[in-house]
Amino acid sequence: MSPSASTDTPPEVLPGLVSMSGKATSVCVLCILWVLLPIQAQESPVSTSAPQPNSGLKFRLAGYPRKHNEGRIEVFYNKEWGTICDDDFTMENAHVLCRHLGFTAATGWTHSAKYGKGAGPIWLDNIICSGTEKSISDCKSRGWGNSDCTHEEDAGVICKDEKIPGFIEHNIIETEQKQVEEVRLRPVISSAKNRLPVTEGILEIRHRDSWGQICDVGWNQKNSRVVCGMLGFPSDKRVNKNFYKKVKKRAATKRSPKAASVKLRAVTKKTASKQSPKSASVKPRLYLEKQQPSFRLHTVRCVGTEVHLSLCPMEFYKTNGTAACEGGAPVVLGCALGHRAAAQGAIKKKKVVQQQQQEELIRLKGGVHPGEGRVEVMKKGQWGTICDDRWDLQAASVVCRELGFGSAKEALTGARMGQGMGPIHMNEVRCLGTEGSLLECQYKNITEEDCKHSEDAALRCNIPYMGYEKTIRIVGGRTQYEGRVEMKLRASWGYICSDGWTTKEAMVACRQLGLGYSLHAVTETWYWDASNTTEMVLSGVRCTGREMSLEQCSHHSSVSCKNTGTRHAAGVICSETASDLVLHSSLVQETAYIEDRPLHMLYCAAEENCLSSSARHANWPYGHRRLLRFSSQIHNNGRADFRPKAGRHSWVWHECHGHYHSMDIFTHYDMLTPNGTKVAEGHKASFCLEDSECQELVSKRYECANFGEQGITVGCWDLYRHDIDCQWIDITDVKPGNYILQVVINPNFEVAESDFTNNAMKCNCKYDGHRIWIHNCHLGDAFSEEANKRFEQYRGELNNQIL
Repeated sequence: MSPSASTDTPPEVLPGLVSMSGKATSVCVLCILWVLLPIQAQESPVSTSAPQPNSGLKFRLAGYPRKHNEGRIEVFYNKEWGTICDDDFTMENAHVLCRHLGFTAATGWTHSAKYGKGAGPIWLDNIICSGTEKSISDCKSRGWGNSDCTHEEDAGVICKDEKIPGFIEHNIIETEQKQVEEVRLRPVISSAKNRLPVTEGILEIRHRDSWGQICDVGWNQKNSRVVCGMLGFPSDKRVNKNFYKKVKKRAATKRSPKAASVKLRAVTKKTASKQSPKSASVKPRLYLEKQQPSFRLHTVRCVGTEVHLSLCPMEFYKTNGTAACEGGAPVVLGCALGHRAAAQGAIKKKKVVQQQQQEELIRLKGGVHPGEGRVEVMKKGQWGTICDDRWDLQAASVVCRELGFGSAKEALTGARMGQGMGPIHMNEVRCLGTEGSLLECQYKNITEEDCKHSEDAALRCNIPYMGYEKTIRIVGGRTQYEGRVEMKLRASWGYICSDGWTTKEAMVACRQLGLGYSLHAVTETWYWDASNTTEMVLSGVRCTGREMSLEQCSHHSSVSCKNTGTRHAAGVICSETASDLVLHSSLVQETAYIEDRPLHMLYCAAEENCLSSSARHANWPYGHRRLLRFSSQIHNNGRADFRPKAGRHSWVWHECHGHYHSMDIFTHYDMLTPNGTKVAEGHKASFCLEDSECQELVSKRYECANFGEQGITVGCWDLYRHDIDCQWIDITDVKPGNYILQVVINPNFEVAESDFTNNAMKCNCKYDGHRIWIHNCHLGDAFSEEANKRFEQYRGELNNQIL
């Protein structure tokens, strides 16, 4: 069948196609690369020779975002396009399907509609191939059209980017090769490209491994909004069009032959004369003077809510791009920098500060990179999550723009950024894409039966390119995720002093490198000495852990290091995932009580410094200590197991309790006055980090028995009961009054976590000298600022009834 005879040939005006490098999204976006290929009919051994046409079955890759050799696999059968279910899907199935598409083999496959949900029938289910079949119809399956799946289970394939020699793509549609793969802004003044982020310039698109321009005839603000969103900006801004018209005119004049001859004569006349300093000054080189425009697109018609330019109707030029766009010019675009991006770039503006001071109604938690994370909203003074039912790119884009980023790159389901705690505020969110806030979208209030935190919605936003990774590198490691840290300062590379190098500094380094979280902060890196760098360029680095680059952290104005030499250079081991420990606050409130415990029963506790300092002067073994006891249940809601920093060889055996301590300080317990003064304290060593219980379908991995491995698995929790040693605060010396009970997990940041802001828990408490009332227990970041102020201004209970 020729392309002209195909009934599937798309019109000249395409809805736009894209091949972007991205990860999974659980939404359906019509962005289809058509590859209509016949199935081989003849039985012969599998090879990489060109298949022969036969029955009219056709295949194509679809979905978004993706590259040209990956996507949701779709089959044309019985005059209708449909998908394949991921049940029992294997690499062998993917090999067969990739060969149908003209590729030599598969390198992977995807499940759960990674490239978006398809439409139409699900033609095949439970496919079992050996990998040697010539046709997918030769594999075992439930039969054509017989499936119990939904489109949330659509399978995808990732093919090796190598075509079968001699493969003839009989039905391929040529116009489908015209894809917008990437966009960028090129500053008109060449020197401006060094100032990041680039917010204004000529819009260019990547097409067939080269860059070209878009004709500005008919270009409108809606188109600009879509492109700015792709580039990580929440909105567009007006540009000085007169300036660009003058630039265009100047460039056209300088490129004309007549202008060139005039310029040559003028230069000849001036060779004998001496130029003044002013006339000899070098003017900025303009981009349009160096390169003639090459137009690729015209007549772009976006609605304004698209997440990618490729989703807009558009037309490609068929003729020479340099002769196109009569009466027009390249599209010039200006984008407005969002307040989040401005803050990350350390841009100090009054307006930015004012925007940050306003209380947020939405936030992202648990993300490894800026502009990604679990979505949480503020309602009735309390933070809560969003259920992922019907969660899509439109709703995610509203959140991204509300936070000052661009449009959404991915809308993630299934708690891909970790599970939240507390209420789930919203479900089945439906947005048009024009809303200024997610709370303006339609949604349903939910009950506990509707959703669980395993269904928390998350997203990834497009963010402006800041170029942070250009000034940092790691060298000498076994993998790309580890090595000695080197910085580029004042045009030269050097290493960093490791004095005071902790998890927080390493977290910033890994973030700047784009490698995720810090697994370990390394202070001796002699075994990674694989670089010729011998100069130390930075010392005294102190970070809060939230910075985007090490340059934003405080450091010495001049290098001063206690331990010199590359042996003591700072290093990191990074990881794309991290744990996230969260305390079950309501259990503390439910189990708290006072016990007067005889001193003769506290020798082991005293040995481990679990009593207040006055206990040393007590009349041992007579008398007692008053203890505030409670249970603590510590959940790992992250995406990696929580493991002790120290290896088993350095764990400390405690004879009294008959077990090993893998972390000397695992939690801090404090009793504070309302103004924050500490009146009593306790601490808890990691007696035994293990999986006490786990969620459904999650298996326990860690237990302390028989010198076993210690840790907390994702989806599990470690329970420290109220009746074990050191699970208390010694309040013997505390006077009656109103206090705050505070518990902090991993207080010294010894182990990396995706979120440290939820490691603290606070409770109001009233102590009358005989009894204690604990209530209003909550995580430190669970309430609004106003609610937290009311909490800290708490004046105590007037009676023993908790209201």
